[in-house]
Amino acid sequence: MLLKADKNKARQKRHLRVRNHIAGTAARPRLNVYRSLANIYAQVIDDEKGVTLVSASSQDKGFENYGGNIEAAKAIGTEIAKRALEKGITEVVFDRGGYVYHGRVAALAEAAREAGLKF
Repeated sequence: MLLKADKNKARQKRHLRVRNHIAGTAARPRLNVYRSLANIYAQVIDDEKGVTLVSASSQDKGFENYGGNIEAAKAIGTEIAKRALEKGITEVVFDRGGYVYHGRVAALAEAAREAGLKF
């Protein structure tokens, strides 16, 4: 009997492997990305305190016309960078969440870089 591989379980294992090497600090918090089929989410997290400093998602007000596509990822990347810069956060560690750096994840990262975040 063949068993189909659970892609989300494999992604979670990759994410745990990456998280063993990166962590957000107060000086340089972690920019975490989560994508579902319908939406995309981003958070800036201080792992030392266990606090989310800034967040943005395609479910926020003003993003109703977006879904989980590349345009939404670009808009969320720009928004998360704008909100982080307002809080005085200029440098972050990028955490792709176990996803391949391609498509929506890469679009969000590039938009955040263009909006002023350094990573």
